[in-house]
Amino acid sequence: MIKKTKFKGLIIIKNKTFKDRRGYFKELFREKEINKKFPFIVMSQSKKNVIRGLHIQTSAKQGKFISVIKGKIFDVALDLRKGSKTFGKYFSIYLSEKNSLSIYIPPGFAHGFCGIEKENYMLYSCTNYRHKNSEIGIRFNDETLKIKWPTKNPILSKKDKYNISFKEFKKNFI
Repeated sequence: MIKKTKFKGLIIIKNKTFKDRRGYFKELFREKEINKKFPFIVMSQSKKNVIRGLHIQTSAKQGKFISVIKGKIFDVALDLRKGSKTFGKYFSIYLSEKNSLSIYIPPGFAHGFCGIEKENYMLYSCTNYRHKNSEIGIRFNDETLKIKWPTKNPILSKKDKYNISFKEFKKNFI
């Protein structure tokens, strides 16, 4: 089942899960329903209170289909598409193995998340390859964005500690 949001192109997918005494089998997406190609698929693991992001590639922009294989995350997509009605606004959702929700975030959004459980494993299917030279990040706690993260003690990478402000992004990349 696909649910649209107020953000053009950003959709939530309720995955089909088939359970029996052995466990379960889960359909994550059908290409014909989303109409996207994903040549680059990666996986990440994060501990509780880890915040990654908000990341975007300024060239070779990526759409991302995100699913949680194990655990639970607070997922955030920040609209950075020039001219978009929702530019500078964010969408957030809890994704987990249990709720069987996935999200498709179109190109032009910054993405970040916070690990909620002890172990959190995510699968990213991307519409474009990683372009290291155009990767930037916006501060997860930027005051103008007012994102309500579910942790008071985030664990950040060295790289994410030095992400730019939303104001700097608008000045230099829009």
